[in-house]
Amino acid sequence: MATNRTFTMIKPDGVENDHIGAILNDITKGGFKIIALKYTKLTAETAGEFYAVHKGRPFYNDLVSFMSSGPIVAAILEKDNAVEDFRTLIGATDPAKADAGTLRNKYAKSIEANTVHGSDSDENAAIEGNFFFSQFERF
Repeated sequence: MATNRTFTMIKPDGVENDHIGAILNDITKGGFKIIALKYTKLTAETAGEFYAVHKGRPFYNDLVSFMSSGPIVAAILEKDNAVEDFRTLIGATDPAKADAGTLRNKYAKSIEANTVHGSDSDENAAIEGNFFFSQFERF
């Protein structure tokens, strides 16, 4: 059953390139309500914990290094069919393949620095949201 919440993160490249306001604006224009927001910086250890599912894959160390290279903005969003609708809003992982008008098409520079993370399932949205926001333990 689809839930009405999802998790997103504006990655270090999106923050560094001053896209926070534009991305949050696009998110709210897409019909999402921002119910939690946090500006923070991941250490290599916390980035490794967050992306532990990828441990052992060839890109894991580069991913951890990138995600701990600068501040991020974490958020929990609310909307009917939140996960699927947000995945549509962010676009394909590779910005060159992302549909026009999607967040990655508009703001991302590469497949590695693709500006925005979005949960890929209701289960992962809960896990990822709880990683950053303890008050949502019952996500």
